[in-house]
Amino acid sequence: MLFTYKALRKDNSPISGTIEAGDRDAAMAALSHQGLHPLVVTASSARRSLGFGKSVKTSDMVIFTRQLSTMISAGVPIARGLVTLQDSATAPYFREVLGKISKDVEGGTQLGDAFAKYPNVFDDIYVNMVRAGEEGGILDDILKRLAIQVEQNASIKKKVKGAMTYPVVILSITVVAFFGIMFVLMPKIAKILSDLGGPNAKLPFYTQMLLDLSNFSRKYALVIIPGMFLLIWVIRRYIKTPKGKYQFHALLLRLPIVKTIVTKVAIARFSRTFASLMSAGVGVLDSLAVTGGAIGNKVIEKELAAAAVEVKNGKQLSEVIAESKHFPKIVSQMLAVGEETGTTDTVLLKVADFYEEEVSTAIDSLASVIEPVMILFLGSGVGLIAASVMGPIASLSSSIGE
Repeated sequence: MLFTYKALRKDNSPISGTIEAGDRDAAMAALSHQGLHPLVVTASSARRSLGFGKSVKTSDMVIFTRQLSTMISAGVPIARGLVTLQDSATAPYFREVLGKISKDVEGGTQLGDAFAKYPNVFDDIYVNMVRAGEEGGILDDILKRLAIQVEQNASIKKKVKGAMTYPVVILSITVVAFFGIMFVLMPKIAKILSDLGGPNAKLPFYTQMLLDLSNFSRKYALVIIPGMFLLIWVIRRYIKTPKGKYQFHALLLRLPIVKTIVTKVAIARFSRTFASLMSAGVGVLDSLAVTGGAIGNKVIEKELAAAAVEVKNGKQLSEVIAESKHFPKIVSQMLAVGEETGTTDTVLLKVADFYEEEVSTAIDSLASVIEPVMILFLGSGVGLIAASVMGPIASLSSSIGE
């Protein structure tokens, strides 16, 4: 749903705009997460008129970010730079978005707030870092680092998608084959078995189970198939809510293999984002607030929010991170070295490089494990069906022969 809002920034200056969320509470939570104090949040009767559901290629985002950074460094006004980049954009939707943003900026809207109106193009990480750059007067430097971060995130996503392609294809084929067997093959096999042994023929347990499952699937097909799609839709909708997203992220941190990858991705993002903000002169508390939304996991984000409170009360960040359930000891130790030597940004960049390499290795290892597991799974399924079919047929045929 699309909501219109009126809110106050941290300096109590007013701002208004639109935001997309699952419900009103989610919209207010998203605004608060962006550092705004919502005053009025109402549902809009119209969806976003501009490319609802569309997105922009990562390569286009990297080029745009680098070019905007160069223009700002050269002293070109932001609104003028956006107009220039709009003319050079190759994607029609992106050109349209940049045109709207340039008009908002010309009207006095902060760049980060203008970006926030298009969450399908500029995510929370991007928006929060741009806002931090505007507040610290280091927007050009932040944009340079953002371009690097966008490329790094794209590389990780590409590896994850590559690792998941094989199992998703195999799983899809398995589902289609299952329904084909249940709806087409098993009824024919049931007829053959009935012809050979009669309607009261005693069949092995696993054969009878497959026949019963086939009968059930065909009888309730009009309920089962739509029900599966409905269940998937409900789960996806629920995961988009603040509570559902938090529970889903907590589940990911409990799954044996997935937990390792999710944690390493979160640490890499934390390290690179926090280092970028610190090196650009942003304060520790502001950096933690922005970094929390950048790591992509609500559970760890909540942990960082609690860490920010501890830091505000006088603790060193390295001390707080050392007590974390999800950050390895090496992160707190490296942070402590950085705090002592005044090179926190440099140290964390090394941590980010290390964990990004670890993520790459973990994903490659996962892919090498998934393939034999899927082959074993499919082989077991084929073997069970073959035994369920051929065993009774052979047994009944021999009985007839005698």
